[in-house]
Amino acid sequence: MLKEFKAFVMRGNVLDLAVGIIIGASFGTIVKSLVDDVIMPPIGLALGNVDFANLFLLLKPGLKAPPPYATVADAQAAGAVTINYGNFVNNVVTFIIVALAVFLIVRVANRLKPQDAVAPTTKDCPYCRMAIPVAATRCPHCTSDLKAA
Repeated sequence: MLKEFKAFVMRGNVLDLAVGIIIGASFGTIVKSLVDDVIMPPIGLALGNVDFANLFLLLKPGLKAPPPYATVADAQAAGAVTINYGNFVNNVVTFIIVALAVFLIVRVANRLKPQDAVAPTTKDCPYCRMAIPVAATRCPHCTSDLKAA
């Protein structure tokens, strides 16, 4: 059983999948940092000093402390029920960037992949230059014998 497991793990597909998952998780972390730390702060500043991570809608105040709550963490510490739509906006932007990056990678990979050559179905008759089937032994246009050509 150990030999079978080792053979399974050492197959190319399993190793490729493992590497893809690890690289994908790392890439997701980088993109999340890009969105949270680089893209969203200038957008929030342009919209009037808004921190998207702290945008929330209060559904029910907490029992430990009365509203208003400055941050999502303050609201959660007070036991309030909130809809954190700012985090949702950050996650949507992160998803769009990841989807765009994956699209671009797939597009480049498709361009680098060699195209399958299609075998020709016709050839030119050496006598009259009309298109004829590849397997023809006599030209249907000029009736020339193609075996001699």
